[in-house]
Amino acid sequence: MVSAPPQSSPPARRRWSPARWSLRTRLLVGQVVLLALVCLAIGAVTEFALRNYLIGQVDEELREVSHRSTMMTANPRPPHPPGLGPGHQRRWTRQQEGPGPEFLDSPGQPAGLLAVVRRAGGAVSAGALGSDGSRSSLSAADVEKLLAIGPGRAPVSTTIDGDGYRAVASVTPMGDTVVTALPTADVDDTMWTVLAIMTAVALAALLAATTLSALITRQALAPLTRVAAAARRVAGLPLDRGEVELPVRVPESNADPNTEVGQLGSAVNRMLDHIGAALTARQESETRARHFVADASHELRTPLAAIRGYAELARRHSNDVPDEVAHAMGRVQSEADRMTSLVGDLLLLARLDSGRPLEQEPVDLSALAVDAVSDAHVAGPEHDWRLRVGDEPVVVIGDGARLHQVLVNLLANARTHTPPGTTITVDVEAVGTTAVLRVADDGPGIDPDLQGEVFTRFVRGDTSRSRKAGSTGLGLSIVDAVVKAHGGTIIVRSEPGDTVFTVRLPLTD
Repeated sequence: MVSAPPQSSPPARRRWSPARWSLRTRLLVGQVVLLALVCLAIGAVTEFALRNYLIGQVDEELREVSHRSTMMTANPRPPHPPGLGPGHQRRWTRQQEGPGPEFLDSPGQPAGLLAVVRRAGGAVSAGALGSDGSRSSLSAADVEKLLAIGPGRAPVSTTIDGDGYRAVASVTPMGDTVVTALPTADVDDTMWTVLAIMTAVALAALLAATTLSALITRQALAPLTRVAAAARRVAGLPLDRGEVELPVRVPESNADPNTEVGQLGSAVNRMLDHIGAALTARQESETRARHFVADASHELRTPLAAIRGYAELARRHSNDVPDEVAHAMGRVQSEADRMTSLVGDLLLLARLDSGRPLEQEPVDLSALAVDAVSDAHVAGPEHDWRLRVGDEPVVVIGDGARLHQVLVNLLANARTHTPPGTTITVDVEAVGTTAVLRVADDGPGIDPDLQGEVFTRFVRGDTSRSRKAGSTGLGLSIVDAVVKAHGGTIIVRSEPGDTVFTVRLPLTD
């Protein structure tokens, strides 16, 4: 038989492709992804709202600082309060030392405050208040950046030395511009802390939700899993031949029509009922057909024996009848012999189909191969016959006559359907616990269209192989039935110039 030509198969999907995931995995991943998106959305909204709230707090404090600083700029304090002694005056003076406006030293000013004052006359005073109450200077670029903020506007965000600030500008009645800015470092620290807490909580929630979702999904899909298991058990049954029972059913608890899975289970049960009825009808039909074939074959044997007897008797007196009558009687006997062989094959197949036990005795396949090849050489001397057997006998348990028929049919098939000069090789060997018998030829091969039908009854290879000797189409069917009755297998591989039938049978222990 010619093996099917290789066909270009579609590229295999990657294992991680969602199309290859189970329904349980898809549901679980979908739930986790949805929950992750919800957590992400909640976190984003929370971060946005919290930052706006904290920035609003900073802006509120900044407005108070700006108002106080503007008032102090418009009404500066005296060099020293009246009534202070010399020592107190020196300490008052030292508190005012440092760059920046004097209001930086006023009580209640927050640490980190930046201040720039540009007098109506053009003089600029700028400084920063440290966390220890000391004042430090600002760079010219930072001063210009702060003065660029227009007065009368709401607080704006700006960056000073890489740090974030909220700044606002105001104008005193004398025309002085006062710019104040507060750092947003505390806001950023709070936001990062909240982000870390929310991330940890979200991860914990995702882990818990994944575990619970897996348990819930498994419980919810358990009925569907049982339905699938029932379908797999039915798919594993040999439904193609013989008497078949379908003991598999979806449990009634999973066939409730009020649920989706129950509807599927109920449909599967109805399908199994229909399949069981069809298999029963098929079995009954096959049984009637086998009985008919067996009965007809038995009934045909008697008239065929009579026809052959009378034909043989007529041939013994062929000199007493015209040549045409003698030739006709010879043809009658030839066709009677052929029909007798056909009836014998049908009876053998009927016995094998009925499951009648075969003989169980040790059989040396090597000896059978020697005898079969010797007989085939006599029947087809125009072919090149070759035999390869090992030194040790290959022994199986079975029916010697039937196994001999397997070899005879395979060799007859190769001889009949290959031209003269074809090399036919028989190979017998033991491989592990299996006896392997191969019959190979280098003939034209088997038509690819017959690939799945060579072991079907009454199928003949009419295209690439000759029918000069005629054929009933039962030879390979008998081979297949006998091999299976011995618990073995037979396969065929064929292409032009190389056709191999391989039979595998269990060895004796």
